[in-house]
Amino acid sequence: MSQPWYRQFWPWFLIALPLCAVVASVYTAIIASRGGVNLVAEDYYKQGKEINQDLSKFHRAEALGLTFDLRVEGNTITVRKLTGDILPNQALFLSLFHPTLSGHDSEHLLTADASGTYRLVLDAPITGKWQVRLDAFNHEWRLQETVRLPLPQGQVLDPKGR
Repeated sequence: MSQPWYRQFWPWFLIALPLCAVVASVYTAIIASRGGVNLVAEDYYKQGKEINQDLSKFHRAEALGLTFDLRVEGNTITVRKLTGDILPNQALFLSLFHPTLSGHDSEHLLTADASGTYRLVLDAPITGKWQVRLDAFNHEWRLQETVRLPLPQGQVLDPKGR
């Protein structure tokens, strides 16, 4: 006597294959909808045009002969002017950009202490690869460098570091 179809192996095997594909695609859709990494900006064309305008700021920093020493130890960032023709103790903007996690990006206004050193104490230490941008208070010049934090030995920020 023959068994009913639901008691045989082959029908269930043939049903299981497409069922696994459906379950895997639903799981993939759930993972993708959980807010992945934003690698491409929505207004990339506008940002590209702004980059071309910003190149003049790098040229201005080069004309001024600017170099700064950047050190990051724990949650303290220290910036000190090495060379260049700018006003003494001029306020600076320090921007930190993470290459993939835009929610971690930050911008800080730095003022110099009596010795001419700029210090920033963050809430928590930062590690990994970061884009560090140093701008004049009036946005006349800009220095930028990609660094791997922490930097206890220091990193020189110069106009060639773009």
